Amino acid sequence: MNSIAPPLQGTAGKKHQSVWKIGAATMVGTAIEAFDFLAYGTAAALVFNKLFFPNFDPTVGTLAAFGTFASGMLARPLGGIIFGHYGDRLGRKSMLTLSLLMMGICTVLIGMLPTYESIGLWAAVLLVLLRIGQGLSFGGELGGAMLMAVEHAPPKWRSLVGSMPQMGAPIGVLLSSGAFALVTQLPESSFLSWGWRLPFLASAVLIVLGVFIRMKVEESPEFMQVKVHRKTAVLPAREVVVAHLKPLLLTIGGKLAEVTLIYTVLVFSISYATSRLGFSRSDALHALIAGSAAMVFTIPASGWLADKVGARRLYVFGGLLLALMAVPLFQAIGSGSLTAYTVAMVLALSLNYPLMFAPQSNLYAAQFPAELRYSGISIGIQFAAAIGGGLAPIIAATLVAKYSSIVPVGVYVAVLGVVAAVSAWLMRPTANE
Repeated sequence: MNSIAPPLQGTAGKKHQSVWKIGAATMVGTAIEAFDFLAYGTAAALVFNKLFFPNFDPTVGTLAAFGTFASGMLARPLGGIIFGHYGDRLGRKSMLTLSLLMMGICTVLIGMLPTYESIGLWAAVLLVLLRIGQGLSFGGELGGAMLMAVEHAPPKWRSLVGSMPQMGAPIGVLLSSGAFALVTQLPESSFLSWGWRLPFLASAVLIVLGVFIRMKVEESPEFMQVKVHRKTAVLPAREVVVAHLKPLLLTIGGKLAEVTLIYTVLVFSISYATSRLGFSRSDALHALIAGSAAMVFTIPASGWLADKVGARRLYVFGGLLLALMAVPLFQAIGSGSLTAYTVAMVLALSLNYPLMFAPQSNLYAAQFPAELRYSGISIGIQFAAAIGGGLAPIIAATLVAKYSSIVPVGVYVAVLGVVAAVSAWLMRPTANE
């Protein structure tokens, strides 16, 4: 069975005309989902320990807040299985619209939640439940967006077009961190009382815009080919595990380093910088904004490069580079110098991360046949997200507490960089390699 289904006859011209429109639509949707999902991470680092876990020791309260963050990450594999199942059976487009709606509802409700002071432990319970809802939604979002972009693109542009939904991630980071940078200018009492809620409530406008845009895009031509030839799988997840276990495991191994890096930087480093290094919230967020702004340009540049040298080769290089740079990066983050912290954040976000993140859509799509692709990609990346991203802030906080240094976090990330490089090297090559 071919890993990449050929395009439908007679649709090539139409695909070429609409490919950038499809890419833009996936990018907008992914940006909105990333904004909603990451706003929680920023709030977990800045306020949730105070508002939802106030009776804990500060360190324990931070771990509890990160634990609720992890609950969303741990829900992502289930979301990947559910949305992947129906995405492979009913189509990519409908699942992407549904995931966006689900994310929006959960995010707005988080912005409306009463705190521990008002309803006690129920505040934490409701927070966790809504976070799980976010995780289920995000579990179905990225895999489907990646496929919509890649499956509409001609082979020579698959990595570049496939990087467009990936661009949504830094745009979402910019929106989220920018929103929090604004509300953190409020007096402390106002920020803790109502200011932190504004980014969550404002996402309602973005969700309406995203759903409108997604309703206008066409279904993936490769999924339509699956329907025409009646190749739809009855239980796609089971077939992925039974018949495609090796590419599934390699996808998980390849994803671990990148997703651990990004969530360690986005969530843990902000908490570390403000609580351990004494940086202001604004300083920490400004470093994050600078790195994310650079990433908007380096992700498509990495996608373009992947089309030139091969997605698999670039991924291997990115993993090895991370293995070499991780310890120095985290030494700089923990140095106490705001300049060193900012430079390290920008390098991690705009160099190390895009080299592995941008080629993923094309590389991972090449590992699975079209009728199982939504499930294969979603299960792979979301299990990696649960293991790597969900546990990353907790593991990082634990390592720092045990060794009184952030350097062991760099060692941890460096080892995962080697795992990513080896996993990518063992993957099936893309069409242009």
